[in-house]
Amino acid sequence: MNKQYDAIIIGAGIIGAAIAFELSKKGYQTLNVDKLPSSGHGSTSGSCAVIRLHYSTPDGVAMAREGYYYWINWPEYLEAEDELGAAKYINTGCLVIKTPHNKYLKNVMASLDDLGVEYEELDIAGIKQKVPFLDTHKYWPVKLPDDPVFGEPTGEAVDGAIYVPESGYISDPQLSTHNLQRAAEAKGGQFIFNAEVVDIRKENGRVAGVTLKDGTRIDARIVVNVAGPHSYIINRMAGVEEGMKIKTRALRQEVCHVPAPEGIDYQKEGTIISDGDIGCYSRPETGNHILVGSEDPECDEREFVDPDKYNKNFTKQWTAQAMREAQRIEGLTIPNQMQGVVDLYDVSDDWIPIYDKSDLPGFYMAVGTSGNQYKNAPVAGVMMAELIDKVEDGHDHDEDPLQFHMKHTDRSFNVGFYSRLREINPDSSFSVIG
Repeated sequence: MNKQYDAIIIGAGIIGAAIAFELSKKGYQTLNVDKLPSSGHGSTSGSCAVIRLHYSTPDGVAMAREGYYYWINWPEYLEAEDELGAAKYINTGCLVIKTPHNKYLKNVMASLDDLGVEYEELDIAGIKQKVPFLDTHKYWPVKLPDDPVFGEPTGEAVDGAIYVPESGYISDPQLSTHNLQRAAEAKGGQFIFNAEVVDIRKENGRVAGVTLKDGTRIDARIVVNVAGPHSYIINRMAGVEEGMKIKTRALRQEVCHVPAPEGIDYQKEGTIISDGDIGCYSRPETGNHILVGSEDPECDEREFVDPDKYNKNFTKQWTAQAMREAQRIEGLTIPNQMQGVVDLYDVSDDWIPIYDKSDLPGFYMAVGTSGNQYKNAPVAGVMMAELIDKVEDGHDHDEDPLQFHMKHTDRSFNVGFYSRLREINPDSSFSVIG
């Protein structure tokens, strides 16, 4: 292994691997350093890998729309073979329930209209036609099972929904990361695993490289923090956190895997459902299962943790999510044995990621991305590579934010939207479909 590179990328999850691929294509000699055994082994492997286009802001829709085109043309984008095969995009469509909390999707529909994304606005009859096995009673506001009136409808029907046909999920998120690793390696990028960064070294007022736990020193004039739930630790190590208005933390999450109701081929008949009325999202899963996550309603405790020391067992949160989903999917039963995922999100203060430079020259960050940016990973890779290229060439991104042109949608994007110096975005949903 060389001990000097153009860029060191801390993390080899989906976004870290995408940045490596894009920087390598630009001629940078890159090294991804990850403390885990393989690429995509951390929070990426626990991702629900949902590819959805509905967001409450046009910028959010624009990024997701751009990313969609990469996923549906995944092998062509990679320009390289992977001995493990290529991850596959599975289109299911996405049903989004209207609620008071999401302003009955008025902002979402306006944002979809702005980008020309096709969707159907559905009344109750339309919902039942699209997904016949759904209970359409209203249960809002979201409750926990120990509430005395849990499970009792609060209205005859929900307030309607929209259906976005161009939505789905990636079959294997860890494989998709391995695909990007192989693509980056084909362009000259390198990866090392089981390697923990313990110091961000500096010389003459800028970043100079990293030191690993075993004492290895690796030099680079560019270091990119893509450390997922450990991102805040790396930012503190670099001494840049105090200069950020928006910061990140590690948030513990549980996702349920429950069997589909008897007689329903959920992989064929099911769809992604974003259901703020019960505070859950769900999607089909292999083995005729349903994957159920929380949309983080007020009643669900948000547990911010030390990413190296947290409870990896299922709790009553698993039961709450499964029981809430059973309100919506007729015939859904709660198994005695809990199955699913306990993992971490890397979340920012407003649940919108930070794609930015830092106050330390040469130190960049793609953080706060968990739960909502898997779908945007290829776009984030292209955008971060361009941002790094421009700033290293002397561009002042803080004073004059980069305008990133997205080739598939032919639309320019103000990267300042993701600035570490922004105020908390009041238009954020403060939740995700992870």
